[in-house]
Formats: sequence, C-alpha cells, structure tokens
Amino acid sequence: MEGTEVGAGRELQLFGTARAVPRAKEMVNPEVVVSSCSANEDENRGPFNQHTSPSEELLLEDQMRRKLKFFFMNPCEKFWARGRKPWKLAIQILKIAMVTIQLVFFGLSNQMVVAFKEENTVAFKHLFLKGYMDRMDDTYAVYTQRDVYDQVSFAVNQYLQLRSVSVGNHAYENKGTEPSAMAICQHFYRRGNICPGNDTFDIDPEIETECFFVEPDEPFHIGTPEENKLNLTLDFHRLLTVELQFKLKAINLQTVRHQELPDCYDFTLTITFDNKAHSGRIKISLDNDISIRECKDWHVSGSIQKNTHYMMIFDAFVILTCLSSLILCVRSVVRGLQLQQEFVNFFLLHYKKEVSVSDRMEFVNGWYIMIIISDVLTIIGSILKMEIQTKSLTSYDVCSILLGTSTMLVWLGVIRYLGFFEKYNLLILTLQAALPNVIRFCCCAAMIYLGYCFCGWIVLGPYHDKFRSLNMVSECLFSLINGDDMFATFAKMQQKSYLVWLFSRIYLYSFISLFIYMILSLFIALITDTYETIKHYQQDGFPETELRTFISECKDLPNSGKYRLDDEPPLSLFCCCKK
Repeated sequence: MEGTEVGAGRELQLFGTARAVPRAKEMVNPEVVVSSCSANEDENRGPFNQHTSPSEELLLEDQMRRKLKFFFMNPCEKFWARGRKPWKLAIQILKIAMVTIQLVFFGLSNQMVVAFKEENTVAFKHLFLKGYMDRMDDTYAVYTQRDVYDQVSFAVNQYLQLRSVSVGNHAYENKGTEPSAMAICQHFYRRGNICPGNDTFDIDPEIETECFFVEPDEPFHIGTPEENKLNLTLDFHRLLTVELQFKLKAINLQTVRHQELPDCYDFTLTITFDNKAHSGRIKISLDNDISIRECKDWHVSGSIQKNTHYMMIFDAFVILTCLSSLILCVRSVVRGLQLQQEFVNFFLLHYKKEVSVSDRMEFVNGWYIMIIISDVLTIIGSILKMEIQTKSLTSYDVCSILLGTSTMLVWLGVIRYLGFFEKYNLLILTLQAALPNVIRFCCCAAMIYLGYCFCGWIVLGPYHDKFRSLNMVSECLFSLINGDDMFATFAKMQQKSYLVWLFSRIYLYSFISLFIYMILSLFIALITDTYETIKHYQQDGFPETELRTFISECKDLPNSGKYRLDDEPPLSLFCCCKK
C-alpha cells in the first residue's frame, strides 16, 4: 500500500492517548508511498478501526516507529534529530566534578575528626589504665584481688589529678558551677554462697547495684588498698562487674590549621572490670562514647569564617545541580512510562497482541533511577554537611554514608554514556545478561555455604578462635574461598580432641575443594560463557525482540529532519558531536 509523504514535524493522534494532533491538510492518496518508516501490511495485523482509513493506519505506524526510534537514540543522535541539547549529559559531567570535590573536602575534614577521636581514646587508655601498652586490649586483665584494687585506685587518682597529668586540653564536665563526679558502681548477685570444694552453691541470680561518687574538688592521694580510702569493698564470689564512669571535655584545635572552625567534644568514659565468667581472670576495658557539640563562645581571628561561607556557597551550587539533574531524570522516566503505555495500547489495537514484559522494561531506564537515587542522597548529604559546617549538627557518620554512596552512584552512572560506544558497552551487556543466572547460581551456592557456616560454628567454635560466632565463621570461610589465611586456619585448630581435630580436617578440605575447585570455577565459567555470547552477538547481531523489530523498519536517519516537530526551530549551526 502506498501514500503521500508526511511532513517531518506533523503528529497524528494515537489511540490510547489524549494528545490533540493537527490533521493533514490534503487528502491522502493511497497510490503514493508514505515514507521510509512505513511498513508493509503484516498478516498478523488486526482489522482497521472503522473510523480510520488504511492510509491513516500506515501513518500511525510510521509516526509510532519514528517516536520509538527517537526515544532510544543516544544524546548525540537526539541533537541531530531535533536539535535537543544534551543537558542531562552536561549536568552529569558537571555533577561528577562538583560532587567529587565536595567529597574530598568533607573527607579531609572527617579524617581529622576520626584521628582526634582515636588518639584521645588511646591517650585515655594510657592515662587511666595502669601498665597499659598498645595493642593489648584483648589480653589486658588482672588476676588477683590486690590488682583489682590497685587498678581502681590508679584510675580514680588519675582522674582527680587530670589537670596535672594530662598533656591534652582535657577538662572536667561542669554541672552548673561544679565539675561532674566519677561514678563507681559494682554489680553483683543478691546472694551467693559458692563452695567449689564441696560441689555446692546457693545463689540468687537477681542483680543488685551499688554506686558512690568521687568529686574532683581537690586532688588528693587515695592511698594503698589496705588503707582503702575509697571505702570500696568487693565480694568477688558474687561480683559481676565494676564500672568507673566519668565525663571529660576537649576542643579539636587542629582544624584551625585547615581553615575550619574547631569542634568541642564530650567524652563519656567507662572503665569496666568484667568478672561475669568467674574464671579467675578479670578483663579490663575502656569504652569511649564520643559526641561533638557546637562550642558556646568562640572567637578565631583570620579568614576561617570567610572560607566557611565559600564552602557553604559551593554546597548550595551542588544542591542546585543535583536538583536540576533530579528534575530532568524524573521527567525522562515519566516520559518513558507514558510512551510505554502508548505503545502497549497501539500494539494491542493494531496487532491484537500483548507487549511482553521484557519489551515493556525497555522503556524503564535503570540508569535514570540510579541517578535519581544518587541525587536525593547528595542533596540530603549536602544539607547535613552545611549544618555540620555551621556546627548546628555533628552527624559525621550519617553524612559520610550519604555522600559516599551518592558519589559512588554518580561515577557508576558514567558507564551509561560509555555504553553508547560499542567497544565500551561490553561490560554493561555482560553484567546485564549474566545477572539473572548469577542470582540463581548464588542462591544455590548460598545454601551450601550456610550449611558449612552452621556446622563449623557448632562443632569447631569451642576449639578455634575463628569459629566462635556465626559472623566470624562466615568471614573465615569467605576468606578461605579467596585463598586468604589458609595455613593459619589449619594451624590454629586445637588438638585437645582427636575426633574434633580429624573432623576439622575433613570439614576444611571438603569446603576448600568444593568452593574453590568447583563452585568458583562454575561461577567464572558462567560469566565467561555470557561474555563470549555477547561478543558473538556484537559480531553477528543481537536477537531481535518484537519492539526492536518494529522499530528497525524505520530507516530515517537522525539528521533526515523527519524527527523534528513543527514548533521547533531549525537545527543549530553548533553541535555537541557529529556522527
């Protein structure tokens, strides 16, 4: 069937939409060819609508093919087709630079915060724990009653003499006009008569707590445990824990050198003597709960405040850029869904067929969704960063998670634009094609992995440090899969029980052989097979879906002028790229 050639900017009203389209000024002559996008009569096509002539049917198909082909063009092709500037591409490139610079500045600031926290924690351990040395947290313990009293007395004495012994700018927390006191609490069973020699005991497991406070009015020497000026008496048979809790304050002055306002820190220190096991070994630990506050009254000479204002202006530009990207990507997603519904209605009306789910998902651009998520995270993270810079908030961890995740997604989003080039598209196509099979394969492998985790935890846990908890078991087995620390895992197995030792060898050898030589090899083969298939498709052509077959009948080139609308200006003399 033949017809007249249709103007490039003319649109006809499609079924299933409410868009009004101007009608042709001249009657269509069925003896003339419509355009290169017109299709021959398909034997599967349904009967024409009684209000639509055969020539109008061909015009509708022509218009639909051209609209779909334009939708799936890359930014450069869309520019040549309608002169549409690649704003989303330009914004993404600008956003990558701005978000990365923002993350670097925040990372340097956060690095100083983390260093200050860690260094203060180490300093407090050396200051309040008698005889403490670096990297002995797991082994720091006492074994005699006298050592317990010595440790408590030493910590209290150091607290009372803080101003004279500390080299940092530490001070007591003030409650009104008075400094806060140190709380010394012991937790013990209500009643406990333990006679291991007679294999008898009488115990009431209800836990009681006794506390008293030491005021840091004026430093004084506590004395020896025999003098017991603390009035502290411990019943080690019933004792569970002894806790010394106190609060200190400090100011992080190193940020001044980096043109940032200093932060004020509150340290809540808890020294715990753990006797819950009643094994004769009382473990000692120091926990430091840190909070950052805005300093009440401060004055810094120089240009620090000006630099802070510049950074806040830069963060505001980042928010505006991400907001623009968010609006453009949301608009593209909405337009894709609208075109999807329009094509579904068209296909159902003209061909009496339902569009497959895979063809419908072609209209949902996952890259845009990822960019939308990234923009939302960046906007929220930038707002928190501005609040942190003004010292209104101190949520460094939350802000780090938001900005770090958003920056990662921004850089991943660049792959979409590299995918427009055939040689750079191989990774994306391989991951996309292999993902369903990889998920199914991992689900099956996870069942075997979990089985080994539970078995190793319950059998080897009492005899091996790496199998003490489910989390440690999982980390150990995952390290073994990657060939890490194999000999140490074998060597650390205790040989107290020959049966368990023999079981551990069978367990470890079977796990390593199964996962490294079989499951991991099959996983690699799965990816490799998909990679070879994609390479073959790139050479001989990809299998055509109904959607792609329908679009491929349109032979109009992007620069043919047939994609332009009536109300669009002519093609600009300047272009972003040329095919």
